[in-house]
Amino acid sequence: MSVIVTDAGFGPDDWTGDFASLDEVREDGGRAVDLPSDTDPAALDTLPEGVEIVRVAFPSSADGRGFSLARLLRLRGYSGRLRAAGHVIADQYAMARRCGFDEVEIDDALAARQPEDQWRFRAEWRAHDYQSRLRG
Repeated sequence: MSVIVTDAGFGPDDWTGDFASLDEVREDGGRAVDLPSDTDPAALDTLPEGVEIVRVAFPSSADGRGFSLARLLRLRGYSGRLRAAGHVIADQYAMARRCGFDEVEIDDALAARQPEDQWRFRAEWRAHDYQSRLRG
């Protein structure tokens, strides 16, 4: 089972469709794409129109490639739902939001180790951005 983390806290997964690889979506169509963390950034240019949600895998909390993929997707104009999935910890939530993720998918075990209050504490991610404070 999965828990979806947003700025509002923990919630259930409301996506009911199936996820497919980028290649499968390119060939057969689809509305939901699963991207592994080692996706070649050049492959993001071929994201088909009509994709509603992209889920980027985080195999480890030490693997930051997913943050780069999210940022590149947003810079390339993707405006759909963007989800980080896997080993993202509460301390990384603000970074995930700044990179363009809308939500984080974690398993029940991680949700038990890092309860909702730890994630909500970081939900004010815009207020704690030192670069914004320097510009302001």
